Amino acid sequence: MLAVIYLTFNEGYLSSGGRLRHRRDLTDDAEWLARLLARLMPAEPEVLGLLALIRLHRARAQTRFDQAGNLVLLRDQDRGRWDHAAIAAAGKLLVRAAQLRRPGPYQLQAAIVACHAEAPSWAGTDWLQITLLYDVLLACSPSPVTTLHRAIALSHVAGPQAALAETDALGSDLDRYHLYHATRAELLRQLGRGAEARQADQRAIGLTANPAERALLEQRLA
Repeated sequence: MLAVIYLTFNEGYLSSGGRLRHRRDLTDDAEWLARLLARLMPAEPEVLGLLALIRLHRARAQTRFDQAGNLVLLRDQDRGRWDHAAIAAAGKLLVRAAQLRRPGPYQLQAAIVACHAEAPSWAGTDWLQITLLYDVLLACSPSPVTTLHRAIALSHVAGPQAALAETDALGSDLDRYHLYHATRAELLRQLGRGAEARQADQRAIGLTANPAERALLEQRLA
Protein backbone atom coordinates (compact mmCIF):
# COMPACT_ATOMS: atom_id res chain seq x y z
CA MET A 1 0.00 0.00 0.00
CA LEU A 2 2.75 2.49 0.91
CA ALA A 3 4.58 1.79 -2.33
CA VAL A 4 1.42 2.43 -4.37
CA ILE A 5 0.81 5.73 -2.58
CA TYR A 6 4.39 6.84 -3.16
CA LEU A 7 4.29 5.86 -6.84
CA THR A 8 1.09 7.88 -7.20
CA PHE A 9 2.74 10.86 -5.54
CA ASN A 10 5.82 10.62 -7.75
CA GLU A 11 3.73 10.51 -10.90
CA GLY A 12 1.94 13.65 -9.78
CA TYR A 13 5.10 15.40 -8.59
CA LEU A 14 6.84 15.03 -11.96
CA SER A 15 4.75 13.36 -14.62
CA SER A 16 6.28 10.61 -16.74
CA GLY A 17 3.89 11.41 -19.58
CA GLY A 18 4.65 13.54 -22.60
CA ARG A 19 2.19 16.42 -22.05
CA LEU A 20 1.90 17.34 -18.38
CA ARG A 21 4.77 18.57 -16.24
CA HIS A 22 3.04 17.61 -13.00
CA ARG A 23 -0.42 16.60 -11.73
CA ARG A 24 -1.61 18.20 -8.54
CA ASP A 25 -4.64 15.90 -8.37
CA LEU A 26 -2.36 12.90 -7.90
CA THR A 27 -0.20 14.58 -5.26
CA ASP A 28 -3.36 15.68 -3.41
CA ASP A 29 -4.72 12.13 -3.49
CA ALA A 30 -1.42 10.62 -2.34
CA GLU A 31 -1.13 12.99 0.61
CA TRP A 32 -4.77 12.37 1.57
CA LEU A 33 -4.23 8.61 1.56
CA ALA A 34 -0.99 8.89 3.55
CA ARG A 35 -2.70 11.16 6.08
CA LEU A 36 -5.59 8.70 6.40
CA LEU A 37 -3.21 5.81 7.00
CA ALA A 38 -1.35 7.84 9.62
CA ARG A 39 -4.63 8.37 11.49
CA LEU A 40 -5.53 4.68 11.26
CA MET A 41 -2.00 3.38 11.99
CA PRO A 42 -0.34 5.95 14.27
CA ALA A 43 2.15 3.41 15.63
CA GLU A 44 3.54 2.46 12.20
CA PRO A 45 6.72 4.49 11.69
CA GLU A 46 6.94 3.91 7.94
CA VAL A 47 3.46 5.37 7.51
CA LEU A 48 4.58 8.47 9.41
CA GLY A 49 7.78 8.53 7.35
CA LEU A 50 5.86 8.42 4.07
CA LEU A 51 3.56 11.24 5.14
CA ALA A 52 6.57 13.32 6.21
CA LEU A 53 8.30 12.59 2.90
CA ILE A 54 5.29 13.73 0.87
CA ARG A 55 4.82 16.89 2.93
CA LEU A 56 8.51 17.81 2.69
CA HIS A 57 8.41 17.55 -1.08
CA ARG A 58 5.17 19.50 -1.34
CA ALA A 59 6.56 22.26 0.87
CA ARG A 60 8.61 23.36 -2.17
CA ALA A 61 5.71 23.16 -4.64
CA GLN A 62 5.46 26.92 -5.25
CA THR A 63 9.09 27.19 -6.34
CA ARG A 64 9.60 24.11 -8.51
CA PHE A 65 8.46 25.78 -11.75
CA ASP A 66 8.87 29.34 -12.95
CA GLN A 67 6.08 31.42 -14.50
CA ALA A 68 6.83 29.98 -17.94
CA GLY A 69 6.49 26.43 -16.60
CA ASN A 70 10.20 25.70 -16.65
CA LEU A 71 11.63 23.40 -14.00
CA VAL A 72 13.69 25.21 -11.32
CA LEU A 73 16.50 23.18 -9.76
CA LEU A 74 16.66 22.88 -5.98
CA ARG A 75 19.81 25.00 -5.79
CA ASP A 76 18.05 27.87 -7.60
CA GLN A 77 14.75 27.83 -5.71
CA ASP A 78 13.68 30.73 -3.50
CA ARG A 79 13.77 29.15 -0.03
CA GLY A 80 11.86 32.08 1.38
CA ARG A 81 8.80 30.86 -0.53
CA TRP A 82 8.95 27.33 0.83
CA ASP A 83 6.21 26.28 3.27
CA HIS A 84 8.30 26.30 6.44
CA ALA A 85 5.31 25.42 8.64
CA ALA A 86 4.84 22.23 6.60
CA ILE A 87 8.58 21.49 6.88
CA ALA A 88 8.43 21.86 10.67
CA ALA A 89 5.32 19.65 10.88
CA ALA A 90 7.04 16.98 8.79
CA GLY A 91 10.03 17.16 11.11
CA LYS A 92 7.75 16.41 14.06
CA LEU A 93 6.38 13.40 12.21
CA LEU A 94 9.91 12.12 11.74
CA VAL A 95 10.63 12.54 15.45
CA ARG A 96 7.49 10.52 16.26
CA ALA A 97 8.57 7.83 13.80
CA ALA A 98 12.10 7.69 15.24
CA GLN A 99 10.72 7.25 18.75
CA LEU A 100 9.09 4.00 17.60
CA ARG A 101 12.60 2.63 16.89
CA ARG A 102 11.76 0.76 13.68
CA PRO A 103 13.63 2.60 10.92
CA GLY A 104 12.77 2.00 7.30
CA PRO A 105 13.26 3.38 3.80
CA TYR A 106 10.48 5.98 3.87
CA GLN A 107 11.77 7.43 7.13
CA LEU A 108 15.31 7.55 5.72
CA GLN A 109 14.21 9.17 2.47
CA ALA A 110 12.26 11.74 4.48
CA ALA A 111 15.32 12.42 6.64
CA ILE A 112 17.37 13.07 3.50
CA VAL A 113 14.76 15.47 2.11
CA ALA A 114 14.56 17.15 5.53
CA CYS A 115 18.30 17.86 5.35
CA HIS A 116 17.66 19.78 2.14
CA ALA A 117 14.49 21.46 3.40
CA GLU A 118 16.05 22.63 6.67
CA ALA A 119 19.32 23.87 5.15
CA PRO A 120 19.56 27.68 5.22
CA SER A 121 20.99 27.72 1.70
CA TRP A 122 22.33 25.45 -1.02
CA ALA A 123 25.86 26.16 0.18
CA GLY A 124 24.81 25.41 3.75
CA THR A 125 23.49 21.92 2.94
CA ASP A 126 24.96 19.17 5.13
CA TRP A 127 26.11 16.93 2.29
CA LEU A 128 28.10 14.64 4.56
CA GLN A 129 24.99 13.88 6.61
CA ILE A 130 23.03 13.25 3.43
CA THR A 131 25.72 10.87 2.14
CA LEU A 132 25.69 8.96 5.43
CA LEU A 133 21.89 8.70 5.34
CA TYR A 134 22.13 7.26 1.84
CA ASP A 135 24.58 4.67 3.19
CA VAL A 136 21.98 3.59 5.75
CA LEU A 137 19.22 3.61 3.13
CA LEU A 138 21.29 1.42 0.82
CA ALA A 139 21.95 -1.01 3.67
CA CYS A 140 18.23 -1.55 4.25
CA SER A 141 16.90 -1.04 0.72
CA PRO A 142 19.60 -1.26 -1.98
CA SER A 143 18.87 0.02 -5.48
CA PRO A 144 20.88 1.47 -8.38
CA VAL A 145 18.82 4.69 -8.33
CA THR A 146 19.58 5.24 -4.65
CA THR A 147 23.26 4.59 -5.37
CA LEU A 148 23.08 7.26 -8.08
CA HIS A 149 21.57 9.74 -5.64
CA ARG A 150 24.33 8.93 -3.18
CA ALA A 151 26.92 9.63 -5.89
CA ILE A 152 25.38 13.07 -6.42
CA ALA A 153 25.68 13.80 -2.70
CA LEU A 154 29.22 12.42 -2.70
CA SER A 155 30.24 14.91 -5.38
CA HIS A 156 29.71 17.68 -2.82
CA VAL A 157 31.83 15.85 -0.23
CA ALA A 158 34.64 14.18 -2.19
CA GLY A 159 34.47 15.97 -5.56
CA PRO A 160 33.24 15.11 -9.06
CA GLN A 161 35.94 12.55 -9.87
CA ALA A 162 34.96 10.26 -6.99
CA ALA A 163 31.28 10.71 -7.82
CA LEU A 164 31.83 9.97 -11.52
CA ALA A 165 33.60 6.70 -10.67
CA GLU A 166 30.58 5.55 -8.65
CA THR A 167 28.18 6.77 -11.32
CA ASP A 168 29.99 5.01 -14.17
CA ALA A 169 29.77 1.73 -12.25
CA LEU A 170 25.97 1.94 -12.60
CA GLY A 171 25.98 2.05 -16.40
CA SER A 172 24.72 -1.48 -16.99
CA ASP A 173 21.81 -1.00 -14.57
CA LEU A 174 20.76 2.55 -15.47
CA ASP A 175 21.61 2.99 -19.15
CA ARG A 176 17.91 3.56 -19.95
CA TYR A 177 17.41 6.05 -17.09
CA HIS A 178 17.64 9.66 -18.21
CA LEU A 179 18.83 11.03 -14.86
CA TYR A 180 21.81 8.67 -14.95
CA HIS A 181 23.03 10.33 -18.13
CA ALA A 182 22.09 13.82 -16.89
CA THR A 183 24.13 13.20 -13.74
CA ARG A 184 27.12 11.97 -15.76
CA ALA A 185 26.87 15.07 -17.94
CA GLU A 186 26.98 17.39 -14.93
CA LEU A 187 29.96 15.60 -13.40
CA LEU A 188 31.83 15.49 -16.70
CA ARG A 189 31.20 19.21 -17.15
CA GLN A 190 32.64 19.91 -13.71
CA LEU A 191 35.75 17.97 -14.73
CA GLY A 192 36.18 20.02 -17.89
CA ARG A 193 35.22 17.16 -20.22
CA GLY A 194 32.76 19.21 -22.27
CA ALA A 195 32.43 17.00 -25.34
CA GLU A 196 31.62 13.92 -23.25
CA ALA A 197 29.19 15.96 -21.17
CA ARG A 198 27.38 17.04 -24.30
CA GLN A 199 27.03 13.45 -25.46
CA ALA A 200 25.64 12.44 -22.08
CA ASP A 201 23.13 15.31 -22.17
CA GLN A 202 21.98 14.26 -25.64
CA ARG A 203 21.48 10.72 -24.39
CA ALA A 204 19.48 12.01 -21.41
CA ILE A 205 17.23 14.11 -23.67
CA GLY A 206 16.53 11.08 -25.84
CA LEU A 207 15.25 9.19 -22.79
CA THR A 208 13.21 12.03 -21.26
CA ALA A 209 9.42 12.23 -21.70
CA ASN A 210 8.56 15.01 -19.24
CA PRO A 211 8.51 18.34 -21.14
CA ALA A 212 9.94 20.38 -18.24
CA GLU A 213 12.86 18.01 -17.81
CA ARG A 214 13.50 17.99 -21.57
CA ALA A 215 13.54 21.78 -21.67
CA LEU A 216 16.00 21.95 -18.78
CA LEU A 217 18.35 19.48 -20.44
CA GLU A 218 18.08 21.25 -23.79
CA GLN A 219 19.15 24.51 -22.11
CA ARG A 220 22.47 22.85 -21.31
CA LEU A 221 23.11 22.30 -25.00
CA ALA A 222 22.00 25.75 -26.13
